[in-house]
Amino acid sequence: MANPNFPNIMDAHAHIFPQKISYKAVDSILSFYDELIPEMEPGKGTVSDLLTSGTNAGINYFLVSSTATRPEQVESINDFIADVCKDNRFIGFGTIHPEYPHPQLEIERAASLGIKGLKLHPDFQQCNIDDAALLPIYQAAEGRLPILFHIGDIRTDYSSPRRLARVLDMFPDLVVIAAHLGGWSLWDEFNESVYKKNVYIDTSSSLMLTDRETAVRIIRTHGVDKVLFGTDYPMWSPEAEIERFLSLGLTQEENQKILWDNARQLFHI
Repeated sequence: MANPNFPNIMDAHAHIFPQKISYKAVDSILSFYDELIPEMEPGKGTVSDLLTSGTNAGINYFLVSSTATRPEQVESINDFIADVCKDNRFIGFGTIHPEYPHPQLEIERAASLGIKGLKLHPDFQQCNIDDAALLPIYQAAEGRLPILFHIGDIRTDYSSPRRLARVLDMFPDLVVIAAHLGGWSLWDEFNESVYKKNVYIDTSSSLMLTDRETAVRIIRTHGVDKVLFGTDYPMWSPEAEIERFLSLGLTQEENQKILWDNARQLFHI
């Protein structure tokens, strides 16, 4: 149901999977995060479930992605995401794997299919974000495709904000979305390490783990013009995430920018 105050809302961080593997994929995500987030609100991980739950929350646009945990998954995932995005309610971010041969060619192919960006999850892919294996990917994407990164995990160092800062120093024209308010479970490190003109942050998987004051401080310190709303579906219910976001008490103008205007401008909707 549309929100009368915000007729357009984009969920800039959602994950979908083919029907036949959606249960297994969701279960894998829950297992990865269970020790740190024990009370997740998982959806089914399918296109139809995302549309239903998102529409009920007043969301009418979705940035969707899925992460390749093995190099042989890359092409089929990109084909799946591109096919889903024939529906103009979806914007698709493709995947690439650090061990995938000739990543530049696959990035070109994905872009030709209508893929609008890339999603990398260093912790799932077990590769440091500033590893040399990823540099050709950044080179191919710089100035062309934004990259959505999972950033921050208190248990590992793969995706630390410090490592992201090094990447940004090497590729100053790379447009980055640093998920989870810029550093899931490492928010202070993000604020200390990363403040760049081409870095956006999203609200996904963070609002239930931070207090209101911390979330608002991060958003306003980084700048509301570079913040996107995201649910991290299927980990969380879109309706619950909208409620959490609106309960922050930001101004109407700030909410409008984060829920829609910033995404509309970034993705040229």
